[in-house]
Amino acid sequence: MVAIRGAPVVGRRGDEVFVGPDYISATSDNPAFTGDWQLMTNEPGTMDIDRVRAETPACEQVIHLHNCGSSLMPQAVFEATRNHLELEYRIGGYEAAERAMEDIARVYHEAARMFRCNPAEIAFMENATAAWNAVFYGFARGLGPGDRILTANVEYASNYIAYLQVAAATGCAIDAVPDDEHGQLDVAALESMIDERVKLISITHVPTNGGVVNPAAAIGEVARRHDITYLLDACQSAGQMPLDVDELGCDALSLTGRKYLRGPRGTGLLYVRESSMDRLPPATLDLWGARWSAPGVYEMHGGARRYENFENNVAGQVGLGVALRYANDLGLDVIYRRIRLLAAKARDELARINGIVVRDKGLEQCGIVTFTHESTDAKTIQRRMRTAGINVGTSGAASTRLDMEGRGIDMLVRCAVHYFNTEGELDTFCERLEDIVS
Repeated sequence: MVAIRGAPVVGRRGDEVFVGPDYISATSDNPAFTGDWQLMTNEPGTMDIDRVRAETPACEQVIHLHNCGSSLMPQAVFEATRNHLELEYRIGGYEAAERAMEDIARVYHEAARMFRCNPAEIAFMENATAAWNAVFYGFARGLGPGDRILTANVEYASNYIAYLQVAAATGCAIDAVPDDEHGQLDVAALESMIDERVKLISITHVPTNGGVVNPAAAIGEVARRHDITYLLDACQSAGQMPLDVDELGCDALSLTGRKYLRGPRGTGLLYVRESSMDRLPPATLDLWGARWSAPGVYEMHGGARRYENFENNVAGQVGLGVALRYANDLGLDVIYRRIRLLAAKARDELARINGIVVRDKGLEQCGIVTFTHESTDAKTIQRRMRTAGINVGTSGAASTRLDMEGRGIDMLVRCAVHYFNTEGELDTFCERLEDIVS
């Protein structure tokens, strides 16, 4: 057995043993790769798949491959959320929140542990869009005619609609950075587009319509070099890969709890770098984010609390804290290795099915696997999969219009794997898909 740079063993094909991201990168970039796969779950640096599946009872009810939409909660997350709701039911909402102060605090400490930041740089939000809006619309008040926003070709619709709204109000310009030959954001092109009018770089890390992982850290280097504010939408990347905000170089990062973090719906987080808070004022304030100190005066609270609202989903907040701790304890490096190996298997098996075109691009590809079929539409595949007890998603052109129209795709199927999925589930999925499209 040969170790490469200390990476743990994560997979085997026949008598060959493969290690960590070195193997995954090599195979995902090699369209000629074929073979029988076996995931290894008992080696150092991997996880006990039987245990995590037992801790996710829904795995016995459904094959869930829609983790980029909303994942399955671990039992502990569900119970923490339900128990707090029951406490509210029994003693009242404010009183329950007072008893849950330690559980509420867990969100900030576990998020800081995950993103390697200070807990005071974390805000709990009701969803990823609210988190992103809280900093974007505050920043956008300072934009004017001729100012420029640079964004990605795969930018998510909610973000792009916000750009359009602000452009109509302020006269600023929106420029999408083209992709490179691999299909990820072209960092050299980004550098060449920088001038004194560029006020914001705002990028979706992983798009809703594919597995490409944009080079967020390299983008951060460009932003720092030119002292340009950098927002990173990590809605699809948080929870499936390690995210170190210092390595990424972002001023703010937004995410949801319901996707790869496996938290409750109606939860999200916002990270804002302490040194960037003055140039990223909150879009709105209430008596939680600021203090009304005199009849004509208010004072913002210190830290990321200024971006929060007083009223929020406390039960969801408690559940999200458990979800964050669950992922941290498993380890994001371990999670991402397994996700990428499962995704590589899925792409390889899908490519063997007649009429299927795998649509993922980029040098680094994550757990979102997308495809189309030459004659069977995406919604039909999704509907028929659901009747067979298999959850997959779809993504239409309206969600990532620049990219989808550029590639001539109206809608595609999303098969988004998570670490609790198994080889057998992917085999069942592909067998069912062959039946559907035959």
